[in-house]
Amino acid sequence: MPDFRSIVTLKTARFLDTPRHHMLIDGEWTESRDGKWLEVVNPANEQRIAEVPAGTATDIDRAVKAARRAFDTGPWSRMRPSERQRLLLRLADLIEENAQTMAEIESIDNGKSVQMALAVDVALTIDFLRYMAGWATKIEGSTVDVSVPYAMQGEFFAYTRREPVGVVAAIVPWNFPLLVAAWKLGPALATGCTVVLKPAEQTPLSALFLGELILAAGFPQGVVNIVTGDGPNAGAPLTQHPMVHKISFTGSTEVGKLIGKTAMENMTRVTLELGGKSPVVVLDDCDPAAAAAGAANAIFFNHGQVCCAGSRLYVQRKMFDRVVADVAQIASSMPLGHGLDPNAQMGPLVSREQMDRVCGYIDIGRSEGAQLVTGGGRAGEKGYFVKPTVFAGDRQDMRIVQEEIFGPVLVAMPYDDLDEVAGWVNDTPYGLGASIWSNNLSRVQRLIPKIKAGTVWVNCHSMLDSSVPFGGFKQSGFGREMGRASLDAYLESKSVFMAI
Repeated sequence: MPDFRSIVTLKTARFLDTPRHHMLIDGEWTESRDGKWLEVVNPANEQRIAEVPAGTATDIDRAVKAARRAFDTGPWSRMRPSERQRLLLRLADLIEENAQTMAEIESIDNGKSVQMALAVDVALTIDFLRYMAGWATKIEGSTVDVSVPYAMQGEFFAYTRREPVGVVAAIVPWNFPLLVAAWKLGPALATGCTVVLKPAEQTPLSALFLGELILAAGFPQGVVNIVTGDGPNAGAPLTQHPMVHKISFTGSTEVGKLIGKTAMENMTRVTLELGGKSPVVVLDDCDPAAAAAGAANAIFFNHGQVCCAGSRLYVQRKMFDRVVADVAQIASSMPLGHGLDPNAQMGPLVSREQMDRVCGYIDIGRSEGAQLVTGGGRAGEKGYFVKPTVFAGDRQDMRIVQEEIFGPVLVAMPYDDLDEVAGWVNDTPYGLGASIWSNNLSRVQRLIPKIKAGTVWVNCHSMLDSSVPFGGFKQSGFGREMGRASLDAYLESKSVFMAI
C-alpha cells in the first residue's frame, strides 16, 4: 500500500499526521487520567496510524458527570427545540463539507472502500442527522378527557409530556463507526439528552474527528463527550455508571446480554442492536443471475462485516447449482486491496483478531463436511485480508449455518418448498434481517409473515433509510434504530393530572 498522504486530502493527512489524539470531555480535549494509550492500526498494512487515550473508569466518571451537568443545569437544559434542530442541521452541514475527509479517515481506520464510505456511511450519516433534526420540533404529548369514576363530584384535567431520558451511554461497533454513532447521537440530541459516546477501540478516529465538528457546530460543553478505550476498562464502567439513564449498544449478542443484565440491575433504559445470521431466500421464478448478484452483494458488502449480512443462502433446488456457481464466480473475481484503491472491491477485515476468527470458521466449515466452492482462508501475507468464501452445505446444525461469522463467508443450501425453507430461515437464535428474491409477489407476501426478522427485504438486501426503523427479533436485540420509533428510546412519558 502506498503512503496514504499522497492519496488523501490535505485535511485528512493533517489529521492522521497527529501521532496522538485526545478524547473529548466537557468540551475539552484531554488525555486519560492514568496517561495510557491505545494503538490504532491500519488493517490494510498492519502499520500504526496513531494512538488514542486508553480511557478508564476515572475518565468515564468525568465524562458522565459532565453530561449530567449539561443536562441538569447547563445551557442545553434550557435550549429550545428549534435551537437543537439548528445545531443538528449545522452538524450535518459540517459533515457534508468534510465528507471526503471523513470517508478517508473511515477507510484508513476500518479498511473499507473510501468510495463506499463516502456513498453509504457518510451520506447516510448526513441524511439521518437532518432527518432527526426535523423531529426536534415535533415531540409532543396529548390531552386526555378523564372520567375518574370514584370521584364523580370533581373536575379534572390530564395531559402527557414527553421528556428526555437524561444521560445516554452510546457504545458504537467497529464495522460502521461513523454511521452508528450518528444513529445514536441523532435521536439523543433531538430529544434533549446528553451523550457519552464510546467508539470501538479498533476504530476511534472518525468519532474523534466528528467531535471536532460537534464543537465547531456550537454544541455546549458536556452535551457530547467522546471517551476512547477498550470494553473492560471503558465500556463496562460506562454501562454500570449510576448517572447513566439510557444505554444504546450495537455489537455482539454475547456482550449485549451482559449489558442487558447490568441495565436490569440499575433499571437503566436500554436499546440493544446485536448479531444476526440473515437468510437470503431465492425462489425459482426469478432470474438466477440477478439473484446471484444480489446474494453476493448481501454477504460481501463491507467484507461481510455487517450485522444483517446475508450469510445463509437458500435456493430452490432446481436453480441451486446455477445460482451457487454464479455467486462463486463473483466471489472469485473480486479484487482485494486497501480501501483507498479505486480498483479494489473488497478490503481487509478490521483486525487480526477478526481475521483469525473468520478463518477459524472456515476451518470449522471444512471439518463439518461443507463443500468449499471458492475462497477458503487468508489472502496474502500482509494486512487482514480474507478471500470471499462460498460453502455448499446440507445440514442446518452446522456451526457455519447457526453462528454469526461476521466476515465474507457464505453457506448455501437447497430447499424444495416454501414451508420447508420458512422453518429453516427461523432455525437460528437470530432474527435481524432477511431477503426474498422472486417476481411472484403473491408467494412473497405469503412468506413474509412466516419470517421472524426485524426487516424483510424483497429483491434487495441491506437497504436502509432514515425513516424506516431497524432492529431485531429474538437474540438480535430489542429496540429500534432510525425512524420515528427510535425517538421513544430517548424519551420518558410523564402523565400530569390536575383537579380544577
